[in-house]
Amino acid sequence: MYKGGCLCGAVRFVITGPIRNIVYCHCSRCRKAQGSAFAANGIVDADDFELTKGAQSLASYESMPGKTKHFCRTCGSPILSKNRADLKVVRVRVGTIESELVERPMAHIFATSKASWEEITDDLPQHPAYEPGR
Repeated sequence: MYKGGCLCGAVRFVITGPIRNIVYCHCSRCRKAQGSAFAANGIVDADDFELTKGAQSLASYESMPGKTKHFCRTCGSPILSKNRADLKVVRVRVGTIESELVERPMAHIFATSKASWEEITDDLPQHPAYEPGR
């Protein structure tokens, strides 16, 4: 089981299943939403993700039709995103997970859109769009 939450502690969650397909996304939307060079995201079955505190503290923003980002309305920490096309999963911002992760990132996606000042220096595969199979 994984535990996590936002910066101010208003939002808390647990994940009771595995985290799949952890990727570093370098698209401009993720960079803006994170305020950083990339977003580190992982897929979790929706049934394995539970808000344990602060549901009323979550705000949401539909960043693209059908895709909604959820974040703490107090501190702004991004928590997860949902896609109406597949409500069986949520995409969790792995930086909000406080437990030691067993799973590891598998790739960089939208690597050709990375910030001009960023240099990718690891050996993970780099894809120009989504990772193959998505």
